[in-house]
Amino acid sequence: MKGKSPKESYTIMNELVLPNDTNTLNNLMGGRLLHWMDIAAAIAAQKHCNRIVVTASVDNVSFKHSIKLGDVITIEAKVSRAFNTSVEVRLDVWAENIPSGNRYKSNEAFYTFVALDQNNLTIPVPELIPETPDEIVLFEGALRRRQLRLILGGKMKPDDATELKALFFGENNG
Repeated sequence: MKGKSPKESYTIMNELVLPNDTNTLNNLMGGRLLHWMDIAAAIAAQKHCNRIVVTASVDNVSFKHSIKLGDVITIEAKVSRAFNTSVEVRLDVWAENIPSGNRYKSNEAFYTFVALDQNNLTIPVPELIPETPDEIVLFEGALRRRQLRLILGGKMKPDDATELKALFFGENNG
């Protein structure tokens, strides 16, 4: 299976915040943004895997700035690392008030997807080959993020998280 670069999965999705997307303060509802982020991330994951994917996890999402009615949302997504049957996708969310020209970063997050075959069974995914310095940083941090997800999900014992232990205790201390 041929490896792919992050740019091959790069996805940009735009949405206009309409009244039905907002709460009583005319701010975009968080759940609506998470929904849009899931769609953009799934498209990026499918581009990388050339398969149907399902959401396996969503990392902590912090809402740095409220997004207002009438703002345009731009969600940028691309695969940051591929594992055996899963991929991690990095998302950056920008909001823009077009009349004022004010554009700001609202959110960032990591979503994880698992690739499925025609029988809904997990299937191996192509390797990711990072090319830029930023892609390399994201790629290298992905194993620590994965281990943390697995620990929090009860699928890994903290003692088995070698990358996380090295981060806190150094390479030779365990």
